Amino acid sequence: MRTSKDRQTSGVGESGGSRQWARADATRRALLDAAQQVFADRGYADAGIAEIVESSGISVGSLYHHYGGKAGLYLALWEELSDEQEARAASAVSAARTAGERDPIGLFIEGARAYLEVCWKRRAAARLFHGGEGPSGFSLMRRTRARQWIGQNTRLLRGHDGDRATEVLSLVLTTVIGEAGREIALAPDVAEAHEIIDEVCRILIRLAR
Repeated sequence: MRTSKDRQTSGVGESGGSRQWARADATRRALLDAAQQVFADRGYADAGIAEIVESSGISVGSLYHHYGGKAGLYLALWEELSDEQEARAASAVSAARTAGERDPIGLFIEGARAYLEVCWKRRAAARLFHGGEGPSGFSLMRRTRARQWIGQNTRLLRGHDGDRATEVLSLVLTTVIGEAGREIALAPDVAEAHEIIDEVCRILIRLAR
């Protein structure tokens, strides 16, 4: 049984741990934000650790501790963007199901729209990955993630056509979404970004039907 003193000591420890985690999160955020800007200004190949450290106000030791170097920062930015795109798409599909949508294509379109909206919302990050620049192994990671994404879309569309037809349909639609995401990230303003999103969704419906 824990005494009052034990609980007080535990509470201090838990609070201290929370503060420590908060500081670590703030450190990681500062490094990622600085790296994103430096990568955008210089490109991956020409970006320097010293410039990222100076911009972030975080020590070089902390950078290596959290990310292991420039490649780790780049990949962390990509993972963060990809995770948000997938999470928003999954949430939109779930919400549509809850609202009563049962058509696989209707569900797919809801997920696609949410994904594309993240491309605009996180356009500064999305623009980093257009040119194919990046650390060694990044292209393979992108291809692997793309195959997983196609697989998820195939399962979502499974009720529409036969297996082979669904796989091909998923490949085509996923490719369209990926290319459209690049254009949306480069749109000059929110109005044009949403015009592109609306048109892409109309094209996806025509292709899927």
